[in-house]
Amino acid sequence: MRIRAAQRRSRQAGKRKKGGRDVKIQEEKKNDVVVLLLEGEININTSPELRKRFAGCVEAKEKKVLLDFGSVTYLDSSGLATLIEVAQRLKKIGGRMRFCRVNERVRSVFEITKLINLFEIFEDQTLALKGF
Repeated sequence: MRIRAAQRRSRQAGKRKKGGRDVKIQEEKKNDVVVLLLEGEININTSPELRKRFAGCVEAKEKKVLLDFGSVTYLDSSGLATLIEVAQRLKKIGGRMRFCRVNERVRSVFEITKLINLFEIFEDQTLALKGF
């Protein structure tokens, strides 16, 4: 009996580690720009949620998307792939994507992968929204 309980606890702990933290996405509309406020981790487990939200923007023909990374704590290669995919999909419909409030940890991922020049990155929302 004790072994089964220990195995169950171990599996549950493994699921928590494997699943990582959730990403929370809050959407706002500022004039003709969709602003997505991101919170948490963007990783292999949370990228599908982000991809689904982006698909909704593209289907609605939203051409201006601003991602606010102010509360993003982690970004992995799967998250990067999602961002690149969305940028390409937006470009096909004549759209653009900008980022703001990217912390040093996440910015370093863009720099290490040489993707820093692919995306327009701004210090805050006000600057990002200007001339969008």
